[in-house]
Amino acid sequence: MSANQEAKKLVVEEIKEKIQNSKSVVLVKFNGLTVAEDTELRNEFRKQNVEYKVLKNTLVRRAFNDLGVTAFDEDLNGPTSVAFGLDETGASKIIVDAVKKYDGKVAVKSAYVDGGRVDENGVKALASMPSKEQLIAKMLGSMQAPIANFVGVLSAIPRGLVIALNAIAEKNAQ
Repeated sequence: MSANQEAKKLVVEEIKEKIQNSKSVVLVKFNGLTVAEDTELRNEFRKQNVEYKVLKNTLVRRAFNDLGVTAFDEDLNGPTSVAFGLDETGASKIIVDAVKKYDGKVAVKSAYVDGGRVDENGVKALASMPSKEQLIAKMLGSMQAPIANFVGVLSAIPRGLVIALNAIAEKNAQ
């Protein structure tokens, strides 16, 4: 086997590993981005801990096929970049924002989330969802509210008693 084929096998294994370690994999069509725009987009991905790469379609297709996923065969045509996200929504949010910002230069092809293919509309829906951390914070906040209200009621009783005793003490002092 040639050295080139061995190198490609290694790249396919690396892509498979990234797909398996990612919560979401977004396939992006890009066309006509300037170097400055591409750098800005890559910086945005880095801030959100999303790995963004331009990979050969055949290698990405082979990696998906090796994992038993054939739903992306049609999407892996033309210029394609891949965003590997550590959560379900982060990569989608950046891509959807980029679609708006770089009008016509960036487009969503599809995504791989929870073991299945998500189309362009699904990616837009993912982008509109709060992140897992935000959902947990909201849930904890709603769980904490009744307890905080109960503590407020309980602390009002001694506070009222102190105010009443002070009023009586002032009246007796006169």
